[in-house]
Amino acid sequence: MELPSTKPYLIRAIHQWCCDNGFTPYLAVVVDSRTRVPPEHVRDGQIVLNIGYEATAHLSLSNDGISFQARFGGMAREIAIPVGNVAAIYARENGAGMAFEPELATAGEATGETAAESHSATEEPDPTTPSPSAGRPRLQRVK
Repeated sequence: MELPSTKPYLIRAIHQWCCDNGFTPYLAVVVDSRTRVPPEHVRDGQIVLNIGYEATAHLSLSNDGISFQARFGGMAREIAIPVGNVAAIYARENGAGMAFEPELATAGEATGETAAESHSATEEPDPTTPSPSAGRPRLQRVK
């Protein structure tokens, strides 16, 4: 019997720690065909998202994925991220958090159109803050 991954539990724990201590939880995500994010905000195959309660609506941190609604350029968008695509979760204010090894899609999945390119928001917009600016800190794996 294979044990379930600890990754979604650690993501939820760090998210809660950030929120409890007044920090802004940021999620670094590797974008592939399984992610549903605004493609215009993807840089170098990654996107960094503010997943604080003030910046999201309907936030769900499940064992399989993370989903929520957020505003980008004033427009509400549905976001869906498989847990395997999460590269890091950290506090914007001090960088404290945890990095993970992303589980990338297979070659066949990676060549398809991203879900973000074919999906539009259908729920009522929620007044939330936009995603982090382009001047955000970047995490880099050092081996």
